[in-house]
Amino acid sequence: MTDRYQSFVSSGVGKFLASNLGLPQPVRLDRWSEGAPLVDGVVLLGGTGRVSAQIETVLKSYDVESTSTDDGIAKYKALVFDATGIDSPAGLIALQEFFTPVMRRVRSCPRVVVVGALPEELAGDARIAQRGLEGFTRSLGKEIGKGGTVQLVQVAQGAEAAIDSTLAFFVSPKSAYVSGQVVKIGTDGRTDTPVPADWRRPLEGKVALVTGASRGIGEQIARVLHRDGAKVVGLDVPQAASDLVTLMAELDGDHLALDITHSDAPQRIAHHLKTEHGGVDIVVHNAGITRDKKLANMKADRWESVIAVNLTAPARITQALLDVDAINADGRIIGVSSIAGIAGNVGQTNYAASKAGVIGFVQDLAPQLTNGITVNAVAPGFIITQMTAAVPFATREVGQRMNAMSQGGLPVDVAETIAWYAAPGSSAVNGNVVRVCGQMMLGA
Repeated sequence: MTDRYQSFVSSGVGKFLASNLGLPQPVRLDRWSEGAPLVDGVVLLGGTGRVSAQIETVLKSYDVESTSTDDGIAKYKALVFDATGIDSPAGLIALQEFFTPVMRRVRSCPRVVVVGALPEELAGDARIAQRGLEGFTRSLGKEIGKGGTVQLVQVAQGAEAAIDSTLAFFVSPKSAYVSGQVVKIGTDGRTDTPVPADWRRPLEGKVALVTGASRGIGEQIARVLHRDGAKVVGLDVPQAASDLVTLMAELDGDHLALDITHSDAPQRIAHHLKTEHGGVDIVVHNAGITRDKKLANMKADRWESVIAVNLTAPARITQALLDVDAINADGRIIGVSSIAGIAGNVGQTNYAASKAGVIGFVQDLAPQLTNGITVNAVAPGFIITQMTAAVPFATREVGQRMNAMSQGGLPVDVAETIAWYAAPGSSAVNGNVVRVCGQMMLGA
């Protein structure tokens, strides 16, 4: 699917009109492709905290060029600042001192990552200052422009060595449509993070279940997980079986055609994964439906079907898999929420309730998991698919422009975020909900 407005304002006439009328001028976002380096450019490092040495080590392991010395001339693809050493409100001036001189010298689609401490582990001035980092990063994300992204990564004491996959994801084009997010590392998950032999195929030898896999976002999730080395088991309703079989044949995967709301579906899924694959390493609950109506016109069947597919089924499937130990050690459970579950949406009380429930599911399950298993969720914003292409033009344009990047995301943006959660290096990322929305102006 294409963004016609973006194509227009990229033309000579379009640029002139957009500039003179003050219209949004979205930048074409960099996205990672196979064979490309993780970062195409130099990363400038700043700050003096307890994670600085590990940041350098991680970037070096991915063959990323970095420097901590700014000559006042160079242009940078990414800026990474270790703010874990800021222990007072006055110390926040270090952010301005580092970023202000270089903000006009970042390249197109720059990445900014601020690494902080967990405020809840601190007290007094240190806690106040660390909480201030969130306001800084969210604001910078809305003003950086050029297709840039800004994130805050909060690292628990003792989890410094567990930032590998998270730092790599956020400095790379894989995080093209993720901005203004706060990620916590090391609160419940393991901190002895395994490092894959090949960062380009971190899921080699893993088995991944993807529900709703035949098309749209689910298809792209399957493709990206396969690209990263996983054996994909695609699941979808019987009506989509033809498309599902074709896709799984292309990806050398396996398939299951069934209704996930059926009473015996969780047990059938668990049995298949145990007997055919010896268990599963990655479970992606992507299947979802909408049945939109304002609440005053909502029928019970519309409400019940959305809750059943989007929320009840993922919880039942997960529990069935855990009950029979079908999720392998260091497994990953990944839910798909929505910006609607955070900010709400007109005509979607049922859908928003189900997607907010996914967040509750993650928060409830995260501290209960053992054996290195983690659970996280993505919350997509306006993602350009065949479904959104059918949305009325005016509504679609508002949805695409109401974010810091003034454009809709692509299914691959959701898939790349899920692949980051799924990576072995994300073992300390647990209980997080990350928005894939270009930093939408709605919601927290």
